[in-house]
Amino acid sequence: MNPEQDDQRYRINVSVQSEFLPSQSDEENNRWAFAYHVTLRNDGSQPAKLLTRHWVITDSEEHTQEVHGEGVVGEQPHLEPGQEYQYTSGAVLETRVGTMHGSYQMLAEDGTCFDAEIPPFRLAPPYTVH
Repeated sequence: MNPEQDDQRYRINVSVQSEFLPSQSDEENNRWAFAYHVTLRNDGSQPAKLLTRHWVITDSEEHTQEVHGEGVVGEQPHLEPGQEYQYTSGAVLETRVGTMHGSYQMLAEDGTCFDAEIPPFRLAPPYTVH
């Protein structure tokens, strides 16, 4: 673990809400579509820019897909202390239920690179028990 991870200057909090998209899903063909709404909040004292993302997507059969890329939804947002950034993206699973988690790689204004952890969240249609 990077020693800067515990430093209060570098603190990006991430929260996610998932949403099942029945109009884009096709149960007969094992296509389950979800949107996820992400909020990043800079609770540190250093301005920081989101450089890249790393997602781990796991379905209920334990099939895992990893996604790496620059920015989010075509942007690399810069967050001042206290500022929030929100975006929506999506994922398609071959099973009814799954999970996602990951991290954003951030660059603070002082040149320090650090990770903002994305806590695990569930992808599932409403009222699904698994």
